[in-house]
Amino acid sequence: MYSFARDALFALEPETAHDVTLRTLARTAPLARRLYGRHVPHAPVDLMGMQLPNPIGLAAGLDKDGRCIDGLAALGFGFVEIGTVTPEPQAGNDRPRLFRLPEQRALLNRMGFNNDGVEALVARVKASKRAGALGINIGKNAATPADKATDDYLVALRAVYEFASYVTINISSPNTQGLRDMQGRDSLDELLGLLRAERDRLADQHDRYVPLAVKIAPDLDEEQLDAIADRLLHHGIDGVIATNTTISREGLAPRWWQEAGGLSGVPVRPASTRVIAALHARVGTKIPIIGVGGIQSARDATEKLEAGATALQIYTGLIYKGPALVRECAQAAALVRAGQRASALKDLVGTDRARASADR
Repeated sequence: MYSFARDALFALEPETAHDVTLRTLARTAPLARRLYGRHVPHAPVDLMGMQLPNPIGLAAGLDKDGRCIDGLAALGFGFVEIGTVTPEPQAGNDRPRLFRLPEQRALLNRMGFNNDGVEALVARVKASKRAGALGINIGKNAATPADKATDDYLVALRAVYEFASYVTINISSPNTQGLRDMQGRDSLDELLGLLRAERDRLADQHDRYVPLAVKIAPDLDEEQLDAIADRLLHHGIDGVIATNTTISREGLAPRWWQEAGGLSGVPVRPASTRVIAALHARVGTKIPIIGVGGIQSARDATEKLEAGATALQIYTGLIYKGPALVRECAQAAALVRAGQRASALKDLVGTDRARASADR
């Protein structure tokens, strides 16, 4: 069924197809639940104190403005993350800014945090049925100077706190100038210290604890990962999302080498898995890792979980494989958590072959 819809969507310009998909899904949530959501297996997991029905989440970026929360939840996700949202509305970068790379099963985007602003997002969250855990991903406005960036994160945190199951601090998008510099030890130390203090104040005010997660890049070296792991532990951050899109163009055709933006999908999978494993070696079970990057099969999901991820997020895989990927990854997670390694591998090989045949 999705193969037919995908052919029609891929005939459209990518951003137009994206908007059409969200509008349609928002209107057909009950149908999506019958076709997909009810078939996702129960694979419960504790993530940052949240009891989730399964560890498969939607990554931020697909629904930046919270326009389709109920429709996306109906697909069977264990949790949904919306955003990135900024304090003030902004148009983002000029179009075209989203590109498909079908040969690599990848997307390249330079959206630039286009969104309607935090007030509009909060209004939509209030209007939604909010079934299940909802993460809200926050960032800074492009026009905000680097020395004022922390102010933007504080404003956004205060605005979304009451309505989020957890809040993600996005410091790793390559599409906002200077944002990735905040992953440096000193900048990160200041940012996390202030956000942690504000979260604790808000927790007292609302009598409700909301976990904080940090989303990092896949292009970090070992020294940078050392510093990030140290600061996450020092500030008692509740979770880390590994990873965002990559700026690497390794393995791509020359036409993409000079195209600005972040690359997601299959090409980022090895780098994201490397970061997950490296973080897990540094933080162990003290900080749960949400693995994201190139997950397009049950085998990919298993790889991330065995590298040290507690939960997973998908985005580009949803575009290429369709909503059935949620069920496939949840099944893999259930097998991994049951310790059925040999059985899981056998099942995954069969599943991957079947899906590869279908793709052909």
